[in-house]
Amino acid sequence: MQINGSTVLLTGASGGLGQAIARELARRGAPLVLTARNEAVLSELAEEVGGEVVVADLSRRADVDALCDRMADVDVLVCNAGVGGDGHQTEVSPDRIDTVLDVNLRAPMQLSNAFARARIASGRAGQIVMVGSVAGLVAAANTSLYNATKFGLRGFTLAIRQDYAVHDIGVTHLAPGFIHTAGMFADNDMELPPLVRARSPRDVAAAVAGAITNNPAEAWVIPPELRATATLATIAPGLSERLQRAMGIADMTRDR
Repeated sequence: MQINGSTVLLTGASGGLGQAIARELARRGAPLVLTARNEAVLSELAEEVGGEVVVADLSRRADVDALCDRMADVDVLVCNAGVGGDGHQTEVSPDRIDTVLDVNLRAPMQLSNAFARARIASGRAGQIVMVGSVAGLVAAANTSLYNATKFGLRGFTLAIRQDYAVHDIGVTHLAPGFIHTAGMFADNDMELPPLVRARSPRDVAAAVAGAITNNPAEAWVIPPELRATATLATIAPGLSERLQRAMGIADMTRDR
């Protein structure tokens, strides 16, 4: 799908990844609908790149409903918002479970369904990009909620890709790994294990643009060695667990 002239609704636009995505898409000529909770940051970003500001908290269902009502003239939906940092599962409160499920999984489901209904009704093509995580393929200690929602988001995304293809609506799952200066690991000041490399927010933004224009089923924003490790984890989770233990991953996530 062509980016230039296509209206993009971007969730999580106030964060580091969201701002990088907004700047990249604006540079390519996309009118933007920027949404997140932080109105001050959104307004500053909108002044820089242009676009409409819609303040919304994706843990509030009324806010998600309002965004769904905004889909009529949206050509591309980029679901980038997410929360993490859940800690050991025995320490997670029911309210925290609800929040993470609502933001990371329920909101993208509802928004993408509303977007698809609007596109089908109009008879126009569209594109959905779900920004997931390599945590949707590799489970780790002390990130159970984050893993659960990202595993679920990946499955949902790859399924609706098949559902919507007949309507000329593309769907891509984007799986970033460790990102320096932005994202869950940067937000929690976590140090990466030895020999593990990070990518940049601009890399993620470029991958989002590529997903919109090329409609791959999945795009990974990780270095080759991490992709190999992630692939191994999908076919040999027990071995992945032992490797993570040897690398001290559990200690790293516990101390964040």
